Amino acid sequence: MTSPRPDASVPLAPLDVSFTDDPKVVKEAANEDYSTHIVPLTWRSGRLSLTMAWYALVSGMFYLVTAATLAVTVGTVDTLIGILLAVAVFGAVNYVFSRYAARTGLTVALLSQRVFGSIGSVLAPLVLAATAIYYAVFEGSVIAHALHAYTGALTIEVWYAISILSNVPMVIGGVRRWLDKFNGALLPLYWTGLIIVVVLAAREYQPSGWLTHTPDVVPDLGAPGWLYAFFVYMGVFVFMMYTIDFGRFGKREDAAFHSVVTFGPVFYFFVYFVNGLIGIFLVLAAGAVGAPTETAIGDTIVALMGVWGLGVVWLTQSRINTANYYVASTNLEATVARLFHIRIPRVVALALASVVTYLIMLTDVLSYVLTALAWQGAFVVGWVGIMLTHLVFHHTGDRDGLPEFRPGRVMSFAPGALVWLLSSLTGILVLEFTGTFGTTWSSPLTFVLSIGLYWLALRLTRSPVLTRGADPRDEVDDIWEARIRCHRCDHSYIAAEMDRDPSAEGSPAICADCASRSGEFRRAVRAEAAAADRTPGGREPEPVTRV
Repeated sequence: MTSPRPDASVPLAPLDVSFTDDPKVVKEAANEDYSTHIVPLTWRSGRLSLTMAWYALVSGMFYLVTAATLAVTVGTVDTLIGILLAVAVFGAVNYVFSRYAARTGLTVALLSQRVFGSIGSVLAPLVLAATAIYYAVFEGSVIAHALHAYTGALTIEVWYAISILSNVPMVIGGVRRWLDKFNGALLPLYWTGLIIVVVLAAREYQPSGWLTHTPDVVPDLGAPGWLYAFFVYMGVFVFMMYTIDFGRFGKREDAAFHSVVTFGPVFYFFVYFVNGLIGIFLVLAAGAVGAPTETAIGDTIVALMGVWGLGVVWLTQSRINTANYYVASTNLEATVARLFHIRIPRVVALALASVVTYLIMLTDVLSYVLTALAWQGAFVVGWVGIMLTHLVFHHTGDRDGLPEFRPGRVMSFAPGALVWLLSSLTGILVLEFTGTFGTTWSSPLTFVLSIGLYWLALRLTRSPVLTRGADPRDEVDDIWEARIRCHRCDHSYIAAEMDRDPSAEGSPAICADCASRSGEFRRAVRAEAAAADRTPGGREPEPVTRV
């Protein structure tokens, strides 16, 4: 096999190759979960383990409140039609995303580098972290308000702090070490609690007609009620990004199971349809008038079950917040690395996320959180549309079955970054300035626009993959089994993520994390790529002995 080198006068530094996991990396991974690296095959989770970790997201008052609000607005039947459509769409998209994540082992931040560029992609982990924090604010507020209302003791600010401090420690261990065990143990308790609540509500309120409820006056929504309900669920497309960050831990042989049961239609049937039915029942059974408040269902559960209801609320919100804080911490870590070129441990990123969550809780959060989520939702919908389009046209990857995600092998700003900004900002403008039409149609318009513009970008612009040689992948037989030591951090990672560092003598190997934080590396890479573009036919290859 041959591999060109940047400067024929300087011999390439030999690679330090091993075929077992670096003990230092394994020790860090216990908490870090390869937050800024590709997940090796040896760190993939078992089928049940990953399912239980992901099913933290099956519980959450958000799903119950959303379905109940829609039922009060457009009627139960239209709401359930919209929910079933959401189950089908979310199940299908995440069927694709979960398989891709398992095949590549990439985070949202790393995958986005191929489409948006090494610098242009920084917005992806930032948007995902911010969205996860806002959801943590919502779910944590439900816990705090329930405890405050029931006890009548302490201030709401203290309960906010208690709700956060009771959730954050459970996220320190990561997916393999703790989240799977914690959420697996509590999943039966969650469903048992909701079943008891439904039985008590049926006995207390003796409801009738809730399944066929139709509002006396249906507001002008700019679309049929069932379609409006589906569009509301499009605002939660952030699940697609969550799927990437969790799905990367899946074993390839489990891809069929995870794409259907863990991340696919089975999961969304329970999340949206079953939870939605329960939320609709609890609100309409109690004879609610008008849209329910964010804490209404939690208050109903506590009223029916007393102190046990508090336990159900805490369990429900704590499970989903483990996922929210996990995603927030991993993506904050990636964001800080990209923006400030420093590495912070995920535990520090988790502490930062919890502090930001608390500060947001102290504000009049309900006055702006829905607007903030709508704006972030436009970026999320745009990301999903672009990424789906990319997978359709580049499903086999750039080489080795992978997209080219390494910071030194992609442009700083790829055409996809401009497409993302244009489609997302257009969606926000439609949302803010076209009244009812924008409220209903901004998400689907953003989605369609992102697909169309990115398709044009693929046809009219050059690939963002840089022309460079001296690739460590060419010097090993198996890029998933061989580990190569990084000359900067002195840690060994799988060859799939390693690159040559032209800013150092002999171009020694550098890992994806160190490469993303080094301005010196980026400058040297750009110079090398520019020289390759100016040289007709590229550089002359020099024989390199495979390890």
